Amino acid sequence: MPNQSSHDKQQVPASAYQQEPAAQKILLLGYGNLDRQDDGIAWHILRQVAERLNFRLPPIPEQYQYELNPIITVGFALHLIPEHAEWLSQFERVLFIDAHTGSIPQDVSFTPIQAQFEPSPFTHHLTPATCLALCDALYHKTPSAALLSVRGFEFNFTQSLSPAAIRLLQPAVERVLEWLG
Repeated sequence: MPNQSSHDKQQVPASAYQQEPAAQKILLLGYGNLDRQDDGIAWHILRQVAERLNFRLPPIPEQYQYELNPIITVGFALHLIPEHAEWLSQFERVLFIDAHTGSIPQDVSFTPIQAQFEPSPFTHHLTPATCLALCDALYHKTPSAALLSVRGFEFNFTQSLSPAAIRLLQPAVERVLEWLG
């Protein structure tokens, strides 16, 4: 085979061999009791976020997690448990989504959180910060995390949100989408 002259060879820039950095895997983890009205607002937020990302979630969660795309996973649980620490270790970013009862001044509150043990008066209650601390202690990984807490107004035995909570859905969804970038 004859030699090709240097002007016949295509020059490939060195940057073409460099791979793009892997996208950060993201977990949107909502928790609350869907049967206690506004306590289940996290699931309603997750459903609307999924719709904005062209994915449909069922009216009531049929499984523990849904992969919206290769980067974003949605999870929903009754409450946070120690076993969540292993799951969190698989993500670079986590957004916890929950309802609050008015103990936080803002109706829609967004707070970055750090891994730290926070004692709880309830044995079944685990805070996002404590869940992150377990993730760090057990798996030596701490995803970047934040908590989106949305005011609940009524906690009766029904799966429908109160009118006041419904008014907070859109601002909460917008905040999640902003965090996703």
